Amino acid sequence: MPRIALATYDPGTEPSRDADLPVLVRALTDAGAEAEARHWDDPAVDWGGYDLVVIRSTWDYSWRAAEFGAWVDRVGTLTRLANPAPVVRWNADKRYLGELAAAGVPTVPTHYIPPGEPAGLPAGHEFVIKPTSGAGARFAARYTPAERDTAVRHLARMHAEGFTAMVQPYMPGIDVRGERALQFFGGRLLHASRKGAVLSPGTPYDADKVPHPDLERWQPTEAELAVAEKALTAVPGAPGLLYARVDLVDGDDGEPRLMELELVEPNLFLRLHPDSLPRVTEAILTAAGPLPG
Repeated sequence: MPRIALATYDPGTEPSRDADLPVLVRALTDAGAEAEARHWDDPAVDWGGYDLVVIRSTWDYSWRAAEFGAWVDRVGTLTRLANPAPVVRWNADKRYLGELAAAGVPTVPTHYIPPGEPAGLPAGHEFVIKPTSGAGARFAARYTPAERDTAVRHLARMHAEGFTAMVQPYMPGIDVRGERALQFFGGRLLHASRKGAVLSPGTPYDADKVPHPDLERWQPTEAELAVAEKALTAVPGAPGLLYARVDLVDGDDGEPRLMELELVEPNLFLRLHPDSLPRVTEAILTAAGPLPG
């Protein structure tokens, strides 16, 4: 009987936002595994006692990047971790977008502004500012060139907290065609979803945002699948991936562009795709197979 830990965050007194977690624990248990959800930052957990640790919803990690990185490295030396520690480390910093663009992956153009560098902001089009370490649209906002002063204050706040900022053109196709999320599990396409625009004009960067508005099932196009496959092939250590979510938007030419590649803790949206649960369960059980040696 494999022992499997699904790593999540500690919601404190609030209900967990991961509605898929109890469903997945139950499915793995019903399939014969000893599965349980554990808080990634719980010092009492013996991670080495599990055959597999699957990072599922460690959704506070970007606030505690150094602590989380140390945890990933430690667990990766104790047992099998999915995704593997080097992949998680690489993907936790969105400067990976520059590497994927250099590898020929069609991406949303991205400019990085680390602390101490001047605010090189676009003057001719709407743009988005967000941190290279972030999730759920945290510290993200969109601006027009006329809102430059507000954007500069946004940058100053991020730099004061040690964040490197990333600046991207706002892709207006999101307002019409939405953002598509193609999810892969066990090396194969699992399902796809589409959501509406997250960033509304005038919404402050520090306001709470709905991370997945108007979520619906989606049938990916051949062009979307091609970009997703190209992005996944370019990931260092790609053969070791258990799961991946490829977020795509349309460029001005109508062709898909990579917005983000989520290899750390993507929401699986199993409530929207309940038919995917058996495949997810099977892939996790396969990954928890006999340890080497």
